[in-house]
Amino acid sequence: MSGTGTGDEPGAWAARARALALLRIRGRATAVALLPAALAVVLFAAGAQGFADGGGWDAARWAVTACAVVVLLIAAAVAAAVARAKPAVSPTVPLSEAAAPDLYRLVRELADRLGVPAPSAIALTPDCDSWLEDRTHPAAGGPARRAGVAPVLVIGSPFLWWMRVAELRAVLAPVVAGTSASAQPDIAAARRFVRGLDGAVADASVPARGPVRRALRLPRAFVGRIARILLRSCRGHAAEMERGVAAAASTRAQAVDYGLRIVAQEQVGLAYAGWDRLLTRVALPAWRMGRWPSQLDAGVVSALTELSRRDRLAEGYASRLGERPACDLLEEPGAADEAASLLAARLFHGGPAETGPDWAPVDWQQYPDEVVDRKWRSEAARLHRVLDAMGVPPATALGGVPTLARVVEHLAAGEGGEELAAGISAAVAREEAEAQERGQGAGAAGQGGAGAPGGPGAAGSAEAVPVSGDDLLALWGPDPLPLFPLQPPRTGTELLADHVAAMVCCAAVDTAGAAPGLDWLDGPTLLVDGERRADLGSPVLSLIEDGDAGPLRSWLASVGVRTDKPVRLV
Repeated sequence: MSGTGTGDEPGAWAARARALALLRIRGRATAVALLPAALAVVLFAAGAQGFADGGGWDAARWAVTACAVVVLLIAAAVAAAVARAKPAVSPTVPLSEAAAPDLYRLVRELADRLGVPAPSAIALTPDCDSWLEDRTHPAAGGPARRAGVAPVLVIGSPFLWWMRVAELRAVLAPVVAGTSASAQPDIAAARRFVRGLDGAVADASVPARGPVRRALRLPRAFVGRIARILLRSCRGHAAEMERGVAAAASTRAQAVDYGLRIVAQEQVGLAYAGWDRLLTRVALPAWRMGRWPSQLDAGVVSALTELSRRDRLAEGYASRLGERPACDLLEEPGAADEAASLLAARLFHGGPAETGPDWAPVDWQQYPDEVVDRKWRSEAARLHRVLDAMGVPPATALGGVPTLARVVEHLAAGEGGEELAAGISAAVAREEAEAQERGQGAGAAGQGGAGAPGGPGAAGSAEAVPVSGDDLLALWGPDPLPLFPLQPPRTGTELLADHVAAMVCCAAVDTAGAAPGLDWLDGPTLLVDGERRADLGSPVLSLIEDGDAGPLRSWLASVGVRTDKPVRLV
């Protein structure tokens, strides 16, 4: 394969053959649309030459002409829908060359070694993956409308913080090698055709808003149906084409850091495990509290370092940290991390588009106080509000002051556990609905602001943020947030267990000198004498599921918690 085309790599010819098959589908669809018009021209020409005279031929000519006009109008509508439809665009944080000159230099040198065109731009995604994304469809607008523009290289932001520079180059080699396919005219045209069909189908499925779109609902649905039929006929060829492109790119990249790439792939799997653990165990509790950790990528390094300390299978990984990290290729790693962290919060949790009192960034030093302690206090307060609504009396004669004894005695009595779980579930659902409404209102208000949604400018100085674009979220389409929820809804038992454990932790902090803490792998944790206590879950479950308070009382005694002492809830 030359620098601008396909060659002899395995899969290259197969990819081009599939691309030609896709273009033949487009050609056949065009031919079908033109067939009635061609027949009408033939009939009129025959009549003009005197070969088709008579009333019957006149009726046939005008019937075919009417059919041709209708078919051409439908074809024009489908073509316009394909051309105007906005293809799916991944939510990313764009990086300008001024913000990452060393990273751009690394990618260009890599492309030069591979003999392929360099990507036109680089963007970050808050996920452990990297790919090329073609943004040359006319609906994308901007400079990418020019023909021949190379695709954008999207890099998983956790890779930049966990991987070393050489490892990142090895992992990106097969990805960058894929730009060669984008420069092949047949493959590029086939991709544009498929993306246009996909965008037209998606546009037709969007609920009609406004009187004009509602009036055109049936025509849009009909056009979408035709686009869906064409897309279905293209699906197999498109999948095989992309497999061929990937095979050709992988073969081309074998000459670049092949041995190191095998080792780097291990780091990809490790980064994914650490990123998933960090999001579900550490970031999600913060998001639910209205705080978004502003340095998630830096947290991945801490989480994986902790994993290497605990897991003997990961021994040796920490020694890599002495080498130059890939995030050094950025001019302002902290600002890029903040931008990716906010995007992750919006993608996986659906947080508001702007910061505010109920949606503020938090750094790792503030996490125990701003997230862990507040989480425990708010859940304990909710627990007691539900108990009040149920008419459960205080456990002591302290004038209604909340105590842990009230909770333990109520659940140990074996009555009202299901009612309490249902009440907490209803309260949580109500509060989440209110928070979502506030977030949607903030997002709508921010649509007109230049520094509002999608970018990290809301969290700090817009001048310090190495991203561009007014609203990254505008590229996502009408899909509701979050686009990728991390966890399914919690059951009533799980919520009750969380709330009882939170009440226990509050009592331990207030009466036994314990402290809130952050565990990089497990999230919020209770520190007793500076040591993490992770053995609270089983005693709490025994209490709420079996009404057996014995294990929990033993645990409380070992820590020195006084259940009869008042607990602060705010």
